[in-house]
Amino acid sequence: MNNFIVMQGRTYHEEKELGIIWSPQQDKGSNVPHSWQRMKEIKKGDRIFHYVKGNIVAISTAIDECIKASKPTIMQGHSQWNDEGYLVNVKYFELDLPLNVRENFNDISPLLPIKYSAFQQDGSGNQGYLYPCNEELAIKLLELINELNIYQINEEQLELSIDAVRRTENITLIHVISATELEAKAKIRLGQHKFRKDLLELWKNKCALCDINLTELLRASHSKPWKDCNNSERLDQYNGVLLCCNHDALYDKGLIAFDGKGNLHISSIICEENYMTYGLDKRINIQMHSKNKEYFIWHKKFIYKY
Repeated sequence: MNNFIVMQGRTYHEEKELGIIWSPQQDKGSNVPHSWQRMKEIKKGDRIFHYVKGNIVAISTAIDECIKASKPTIMQGHSQWNDEGYLVNVKYFELDLPLNVRENFNDISPLLPIKYSAFQQDGSGNQGYLYPCNEELAIKLLELINELNIYQINEEQLELSIDAVRRTENITLIHVISATELEAKAKIRLGQHKFRKDLLELWKNKCALCDINLTELLRASHSKPWKDCNNSERLDQYNGVLLCCNHDALYDKGLIAFDGKGNLHISSIICEENYMTYGLDKRINIQMHSKNKEYFIWHKKFIYKY
């Protein structure tokens, strides 16, 4: 199961009435924007978060895969779009209380991908139609939606029994939220287990920097983070390096990086007199694998803090 965010605006009510999402195939200049082309990635059972005027207002489930279909009659008034498009039949579940993205952006922004993010850095929505939603972002959105829509607690009743907590009557929405969250967490957990197993074998069960070989202290560090990867990159054993807890944290936060030759780079944030404390030596060159190169370069470009 994959997750997506659809930016609907004034088309939301029309599409909801029909139980669909729809986008053109090409613009007037015969170009194919990525947010329209992405419609073809939707499979039966995928989940979609519906964004309208600053808020996530609904969650839907894809009933079928994407098909080519002409613009629905009810949407003919949108003359700026070509008639031929992509259509997915979906089942909508509206939220009792919409989730305002800008108000919750401090929680959401760290999980947004660098490329193809549905939201801008000020919390407003990007132009376009359909955007990817990685599992970590989906889980966070579901947590925030859950807080708003599943349990409502009166502050004056906090010390009373559980009966004071009112569950909304929309049992179906509760099921959708729970199932989506469980599937997203399972996908991450299984992926991380395989990734770690592959990296332990590839790096011969020891930290690439300090040779610590106690398995309990070793971490499988992604070079290109989960949120920025496609499905194959997330499990690619070369998209990572095996590091001890200390060096994993430094790598994850961009305080160290490796170039295309395996040379260690240390952020200026770390004072040189503290290198020994962190087990760092700027002369280190790790025994990288050739397929690590593109991922190391990506990490150094986008994550590393010079």
